[in-house]
Amino acid sequence: MSAVEANFDGLVGLTHNYGGLSFGNLASAKNKDQISRPRQAALQGLNKMKWLADAGLVQGVLPPHERPFLPLLRQAGYRGSDSEIYESAWKNTPELARACLSSSPMWAANAATVSPSADTFDGRLHFSPANLSTMLHRSIEPEQTARALRSAFASEQHFFVHDPLPGHSQFADEGAANHVRLCAEHGAPGVELFVFGRDSNDINSKFPARQTLVSVQSLARRHGLSLNRTVFAKQSKAAIEAGAFHNDVVCVGSLHCLFFHELAFADKKQVLADIQNAASDLFQPFFLEVQEDEVPIRDAIRSYLFNSMLVQWPNEQRLVLVAPKECEQTPSVLRYCERLVAGNGPIGRVEFVDVRQSMRNGGGPACLRLRVVLSDEELALTNPGMLMNEHLFEQLCTWINNHYREEISLADLSDPALIAEGRAALDELTKIMNLGSNFYPFQQV
Repeated sequence: MSAVEANFDGLVGLTHNYGGLSFGNLASAKNKDQISRPRQAALQGLNKMKWLADAGLVQGVLPPHERPFLPLLRQAGYRGSDSEIYESAWKNTPELARACLSSSPMWAANAATVSPSADTFDGRLHFSPANLSTMLHRSIEPEQTARALRSAFASEQHFFVHDPLPGHSQFADEGAANHVRLCAEHGAPGVELFVFGRDSNDINSKFPARQTLVSVQSLARRHGLSLNRTVFAKQSKAAIEAGAFHNDVVCVGSLHCLFFHELAFADKKQVLADIQNAASDLFQPFFLEVQEDEVPIRDAIRSYLFNSMLVQWPNEQRLVLVAPKECEQTPSVLRYCERLVAGNGPIGRVEFVDVRQSMRNGGGPACLRLRVVLSDEELALTNPGMLMNEHLFEQLCTWINNHYREEISLADLSDPALIAEGRAALDELTKIMNLGSNFYPFQQV
């Protein structure tokens, strides 16, 4: 079956700020309360999308969520007008007010887990929006994420967008950031690798292990995956406590190549053997392991080497690693990248991209995208208003420049004017991206 791997990136939201809300995310904690640049952040992400689309890759756009998210404050008991609710929340429960401002939906790798139609029991492309139950500011995302996915992939004959898993700690699910698919080619059956941080009895002493064994087993079952082609792997405690809050901070894969840090998995030997067995008769996996003495895990996490996009570039035989510019500025990582492309392995080129506004909040190039394998027929049925092209790029650039603030400081976050600003902008965006007139909660009142 002919198919392509599309990247659906989250468009950075209007209230992009450094709230330091994500415990265990070292960059988020380090930059807490610093001045953010929402317009610059949105344009950086948009330019990455356009660059990939111009190269011939299929590039989609996922719209930002409504922020501030007043339903959270209403559920917490606040009453009155929108402005009164917002001002009262800032005065009495600023932690709730900050949670309802988070622009974390920009990191689309956490939006959902995706299983291509070549792998599933009913031949449909399956999506499970992540419940993101570990962090309050992210737990408000799943409903809007599901709405975006159903807008992008509307044909129920070809696509199945599930409801999120139950919002209980046993089902904690962080989406595709803990999921890798390996295959001979995108349209062929593959091996799906699900990585979890804890089972029901684990307690991590330093940082939370966000993905559970129950969640990944449930995702595989609901997507109808063959157990013979599915691997469950436990993330190492060393990686989590070093700051790898998701597996995509220490591991990335594409086609037959798994690129990972030595400390990524609790039982590396078993994981690689399981992948090898699952790939039997399909393809020969290539395991590209980075040793601790080559790139210490602290450097891998600081630079986000593994939070790069591993891409099959048009008309190139070897894969391309799309890495953040921070990799150029980390000596051990830069030396490794130079050796990597000089060899004869599966990665032939490294491209460094500027996503610094996202990086300062703990999200690299891979965090910003959700990978979706689409057959030719499925691609033809995808909402064209959500696929990047020259016209959409120009419209979104104009929209961002017209509506996004240049800077947001801690003091700016309490301004109730953000409510009207955001709603006016998003109402216009629904028309640009063909999302419908009741896409956002404020449009449904």
